[in-house]
Amino acid sequence: MSLNGKVAVVTGSASGIGRAIALQLARDGAAVAVWDLNGEGANETVAMITASGGKAIACVGNAATAQDIASSAARTRAELGPITILVNNAGITGFCRFEEITEEMMDRMMAINIKGPFLCTQAIIPDMVAAHWGRIVNISSSSAQTGAPMMAHYATSKGGVIAFTKTLAREYAEKGITVNNIPPGFVDTPMLRASPVDVDAQAAQSPMKRAGSPEDIAAACSYLVSEAAGYVTGHTLGVNGGRVMP
Repeated sequence: MSLNGKVAVVTGSASGIGRAIALQLARDGAAVAVWDLNGEGANETVAMITASGGKAIACVGNAATAQDIASSAARTRAELGPITILVNNAGITGFCRFEEITEEMMDRMMAINIKGPFLCTQAIIPDMVAAHWGRIVNISSSSAQTGAPMMAHYATSKGGVIAFTKTLAREYAEKGITVNNIPPGFVDTPMLRASPVDVDAQAAQSPMKRAGSPEDIAAACSYLVSEAAGYVTGHTLGVNGGRVMP
């Protein structure tokens, strides 16, 4: 699916799902801006893209802070061109008993998982409106679809991402912009491995008997940002190996 001539921003793309998406969009022909707080990881992602003949830059900053977003967007436009693909992937997770979730924990979760995509989209969508073409993919979570014990703050934030997706899809459909979301289900990433979850045991209980890979999510994202998905908007494309069947 050719994205030649397109410029994509992928937030949180220094590792894991974000890195896999950035690499896939570069293979599809897009110039990719790798946005992440982790400068070393972001530069590694860029090096992987350029080593394969792609074009990419690393923008180091907080994708939930308006000033950093504005700076990264300005640099991306200056070096790569107008942005017409945005993947809001940056996010955090958390495991805690509901009664023990503090106001500070909730505020941080909402700031990164909800306010971040809001601010990034608001900063970038004028480019899409001007082009009368755009693709936005928000990475939500299957936890928002099913609920998840010990993750009230996380599941709530990702439920907001799904609602945000549907709202923008309706508001911008006439402007040639599609907005969709992917709720990954149990994907083997460094963030998951660092959590209390027993990855291998949980994978053995899933319908496909394996955890998902970042590349599984990247493949779905590749479709949603392509011309082939031009009539798909407001959609929740579950990539979860059968763990969630709405």
